[in-house]
Amino acid sequence: MAHLFSPLKIKNIELKNRIVVSPMCEYSSEDGFANNWHLVHLGGMAVGGASLIITEAIAVSPEGRISAADLGIYKDEHVEKLKQITDFIHAHGAYAGTQLAHAGRKASHQQPWLGGKQIASDQPDGWKTFAPSAVPFIDTEEAPIALDKAGIEQIKADFKAAAARAVKAGFDVIELHGAHGYLLHEFLSPASNKRTDEYGGSFENRIRFLLEVIESVHETWPKENPLFVRLSTTEWTEGAWTADDSVALAKILKEKGVDVIDCSTGGNIAGVKIPLKPGYQVEFAEKIKKESGILTGAVGLITKSHQSDEIIQEGEADLIFMAREMLRDPHFPLRAAHELGHEVKWPLQYERAKW
Repeated sequence: MAHLFSPLKIKNIELKNRIVVSPMCEYSSEDGFANNWHLVHLGGMAVGGASLIITEAIAVSPEGRISAADLGIYKDEHVEKLKQITDFIHAHGAYAGTQLAHAGRKASHQQPWLGGKQIASDQPDGWKTFAPSAVPFIDTEEAPIALDKAGIEQIKADFKAAAARAVKAGFDVIELHGAHGYLLHEFLSPASNKRTDEYGGSFENRIRFLLEVIESVHETWPKENPLFVRLSTTEWTEGAWTADDSVALAKILKEKGVDVIDCSTGGNIAGVKIPLKPGYQVEFAEKIKKESGILTGAVGLITKSHQSDEIIQEGEADLIFMAREMLRDPHFPLRAAHELGHEVKWPLQYERAKW
């Protein structure tokens, strides 16, 4: 058997292979509502054979959106269309996940194809942003509002309510977005967290907000359901968040009921040079897996079937999270099975195209 197609049981689900569709922002919503674009985009990848399909970052509040076109789960009315999408994913043999997120100081931006710049809070489709400290991501941007205790409690409540809606929408997995410079990451990093209260300063204080969000989520998300956390496992900058910090956090998260660390990097410090190459982030998934004992997912310029299979075979990670390659080829898992000499079930409607 190809290692990439070995099953993996995580709590109450058993993945048929190790290929996960990574969250990818589509910037195609109005007021947070999913629509037929999301149904076709995500559903097509379920047809293509991935074992777990995770939605784009789905905002837990309106001000938590990266842009006004982001997907949301801050209204009960959002659930109906999301349930249609998860039903379709399930009907084609895959599990459905969603990435709960708050963009923090990186909220209130244009869609990438419009330039991706911050929209001032007094302009249409712009709003005040919130962060652990009043430090903008880029010096020329409008500074965020430093969250007070009431604001922190409100966001924890937003994550709790979002998790409850995720249950109603039929999701099997929640991933908390603690990476790429968004709010949970902003609290973790000394580069963005300049607080002097119990949420800032020491490592123990900076991880406090994430741990409290996890506690809030577990109040409505069943303990038997898998919970993932995406981390930027290094910020590629001396004096900032490090891979060793990620290992220390992963050990704690494992004790708190987190099942998988989705291992990305960067995104919280502007202008950082990242040494890009195929699989450039795999080493961090391997380090966290081996030093903390938690399951990990590898992501980042993983585009080939044999490359993916080798990562699993060598024990460098437990899952392969794929994004851009799945956009190029939503049926990558079917092609990878063929290239690795592994027999998989195809959709009946597509069997005539089977290699």
